[in-house]
Amino acid sequence: SLLDRLTPLLRRVPARFSHTHVVTSRQVTPPGHNVRRQAARFGWSGCDNGNYGKWRIRWIDATGNRRSAVFDSYKEAELALHRAEIEADDIRTGVKPAAPPERTFAELAEQWMTFRGVKKRSVVSDRSILNRHLLPAFGKLRLVEVNVVQVDAFKARATVGEKTIHNVLTLLVAMLNYAADISWLATVPRIRKPTIQLNQNEFRYLRTDAEICRFVRAAAEEGDNVHALYATAIYTGMRAGELAGLRWSSVNLQRRLIMVQASYDGPTKSGDLRHAPILDALLPVLQAWRLKCPGEYVFPSEAGTMLVKSARVFQEVLHRVLERGGFDPEVGRDGKRRHFITFHCLRHTFASHWMMNGGDIFKLQRIGGWKSFEMVQRYAHLAPDAFAADYGRMGGQVPVAPAVVGIEDAHRRGAGRQRGRG
Repeated sequence: SLLDRLTPLLRRVPARFSHTHVVTSRQVTPPGHNVRRQAARFGWSGCDNGNYGKWRIRWIDATGNRRSAVFDSYKEAELALHRAEIEADDIRTGVKPAAPPERTFAELAEQWMTFRGVKKRSVVSDRSILNRHLLPAFGKLRLVEVNVVQVDAFKARATVGEKTIHNVLTLLVAMLNYAADISWLATVPRIRKPTIQLNQNEFRYLRTDAEICRFVRAAAEEGDNVHALYATAIYTGMRAGELAGLRWSSVNLQRRLIMVQASYDGPTKSGDLRHAPILDALLPVLQAWRLKCPGEYVFPSEAGTMLVKSARVFQEVLHRVLERGGFDPEVGRDGKRRHFITFHCLRHTFASHWMMNGGDIFKLQRIGGWKSFEMVQRYAHLAPDAFAADYGRMGGQVPVAPAVVGIEDAHRRGAGRQRGRG
């Protein structure tokens, strides 16, 4: 058609003169004596989709697409047209970045799980948080609508604990930052997460050397593999996944070092490589276990493969060892009965006894792979000399208060003294 042949030619002409104009309905009474002249300048149109008495502007945006909008007055339409023209010119010339595309949070979730989530150790956790929390709350919203007001409303409706809310919002912020990186979002809202006081969290551990001995003996009765695994957990502070992914090629018994570089079949939690020393108590255990287990993995499954997260040795076997060692279940702060410790508590045991025996807290952070000093600081109070220099800080002795004597006692003492004089 004629329009199809003219369109490529018109696009070569500056948008302000060829593609942008104001049109109106035939039944509009133009405000002002010169409006007909202005309308003639921009061009009249017939009935525009039933918008009688309205002014419609049409323009070509920076991407070459036709756009339109309707306004109640000519002045509003002319001002909006002027702004649209300037914005389109600025974007075309690179003065202003293009507006991000209209995307929903559900689209972002799919993009995240396809390109970012699959590379994380916590991919299963991310998928669970998305399905249970984020998608039901924000899935249908456009990304620009996921703002502080919406997040505050989500927090007010939540029936889970602050730690869970903290984890959910941590993932949400990471996803919104990713949306900004791929130009799906112009600005990321400042979302406040609940503050988790890490050093105040209750953690359980084997508190005395006697408890450690009792626990390790009970583990030895369960089997050599259990004994070696639990002893290594206690004397290195390695996480369950790091022990499961540990290979003999990463253990140097001569130099007494363990290179911690994997967790299950992925990187460590912090993503860094670190070294854990083989302490005196652990060295003979690993030397004996090396002779009995010469395969690839230091702590393999019965089939010789790597242990998985649901392996019985991390839960069911541990419960049997606790029962055999006489560690009775406890009642937690929530009033529920729980086992004396979990497998992760063996990591707390290592850190606690390291500090109780005068170990350096900064070395502890490097050995255990804690990312922040705040995480390891909760063990600092266990150092034997933590307050050694502070005991005399308030002086040497509390002043003794004068004795307080009752009225009847004072009367008896006075009468006694008078009889003595007589």
